[in-house]
Amino acid sequence: MVSLLDVQSSNAQIANTLPAGLVAVFVGATNGIGEAALKEFARSSRSPRLYFIGRSQEAAARITAECRQLNPEGEFIFIKADVSLIRNVDAVCREIQSKEKSINILFLSCGTIRSGEDTSEGLHVLPAIGYYARTRFITNLLPNIKQATSLRRVVSVLAGGHEGPIDETDFQAKNMSVLSLRGHLVSMTDLALETLAEQAPEVTFVNDYPGAVKTGIGREANTFLTWFMGIVLMIIGPFIYIPIRESGERHLFFATSAKYPPRVRLDAAEVSDGVPLSEGVEIASGTDGKVGSGVYSIHWSGEHAGPRVVKLLAGLREQGMAQKVWQHTIGEFDRISGSADV
Repeated sequence: MVSLLDVQSSNAQIANTLPAGLVAVFVGATNGIGEAALKEFARSSRSPRLYFIGRSQEAAARITAECRQLNPEGEFIFIKADVSLIRNVDAVCREIQSKEKSINILFLSCGTIRSGEDTSEGLHVLPAIGYYARTRFITNLLPNIKQATSLRRVVSVLAGGHEGPIDETDFQAKNMSVLSLRGHLVSMTDLALETLAEQAPEVTFVNDYPGAVKTGIGREANTFLTWFMGIVLMIIGPFIYIPIRESGERHLFFATSAKYPPRVRLDAAEVSDGVPLSEGVEIASGTDGKVGSGVYSIHWSGEHAGPRVVKLLAGLREQGMAQKVWQHTIGEFDRISGSADV
């Protein structure tokens, strides 16, 4: 486990070890983990330019004011959008790309627990936000991330360590229980990130499980199971919740620490792999079980998901599942937008 003290020590070095003017995009940052991570980034970096995407203009005004207090030299740009729709994702990406040549960090925490309904684009709403929209943001913005001359990183807040079987007859998980759906989507995410890492080995990709954190996602429950889970968390939550500030600090660590280097490390004088490690903190193992291999599935503690996940993913790769997942994903993008690209 990476201790909170080690996390805080690393974050305190961001301003001195990473360049000023880092550009980051936070998707799903008008509450919960995304908001907490955004604020920690504002608090810890020099003159950052931070884009954050969400649905609430009112929350955005509050967050912008709070970030400006934390860092008067930073720029904080809100883009209002419903990212359950791929066309909206494309529009947001075009807006950002019209202003930015390079991006250092793409942080994805958008999500919902709504299930059993489709978006107007024909995607099951839960994976539409938790998988398809996130993957579309990455594919669209990856050229900009590759252009960065310092840190290059993608962080997806999902459920690293909770991978499960993939049902290739139901990629959208329209006929799955919520419990089965999680493992299915987490494994799809890992394999999609591995595919993207082949295209951009100089970029780090992280799929993390945040642990139990009190956020506003429960308000969207629309099934008995998700409603019941919300009631249970109301009762036991105070005993198990990770404080929201600590969650923000840990996610900033995931986004900036050299514990998670890319598969291919470029000239250290040109591109940073992240904040240097403190004594006792080691480089993480990737989804293939190899140290520093560029794609990481990690627990809330910052450590590798473990041998069970490595074995499960190896079996899926042997089945050709990575190619099947990617072909399906690109096929859905092409169906919706008429193109696999933005």
